[in-house]
Amino acid sequence: MSNKPQLEVCLSPALLHLFDTKDRIVVIIDVFRATSTIAAALDNGAKSIIPVATVEECIELGEHTDNSITAGERNGKVVEGLQYGNSPSEYSKDFVAGKTLVLTTTNGTKLLHMVEGAAQIITGSFLNLSAVCDYLIKQNMPVLLGCAAWKDRFNLEDTLFAGMVVDRVKEYFDINCDSAYAAEQLHHSLNGQKPIDFLKNSAHYKRLSAYGLQSDMEYCATVDKHNVLPVLHGRELLIDK
Repeated sequence: MSNKPQLEVCLSPALLHLFDTKDRIVVIIDVFRATSTIAAALDNGAKSIIPVATVEECIELGEHTDNSITAGERNGKVVEGLQYGNSPSEYSKDFVAGKTLVLTTTNGTKLLHMVEGAAQIITGSFLNLSAVCDYLIKQNMPVLLGCAAWKDRFNLEDTLFAGMVVDRVKEYFDINCDSAYAAEQLHHSLNGQKPIDFLKNSAHYKRLSAYGLQSDMEYCATVDKHNVLPVLHGRELLIDK
């Protein structure tokens, strides 16, 4: 029997109830675009990010939080009543530094609030791939990679990222999980292709392209642009020091 910690991949929030989240690190993955925006904003100096499940909560919390920005989307579009959207490029250093970002999204923040009993919750994206992998190896704890998917339906981008993580960390973990194996094989199928070129065939890429967000997705598919590790402390995501 292996002494290595277990690693599993959950391909959709609809499957989360089938996995044990207790006493393990859960990585929330929403590449297009929540966890990419989180990495970008924190790396660019945001004080913290408060992920919330509903638009109403986002607006209310923004009204009672000093120096805050309310932001988010539903179905890829900025929500009426919120100040900004879910594009990582919106949160440059000169804009976001020192501010608290209150964020709600269709998939990513929803999944985060579904997780119960985790030892830690962190967020991952292509933008902070190495930071996530290095942290998981260092912690030496059981891990669940949780894909936010699209309204509970499997998506390519989150699974591709999960596969990249599996490929990098697998020698340090006991992996007996078909979805982890499938995600890793998806990553291998890139065969030297850039992630963004592969993902142009994905449903979510086409969905967001209809809103003119191609540059957003190119940004989100860039590996290691923001070498930060967002960790949930209470209700706030902060950079791990």
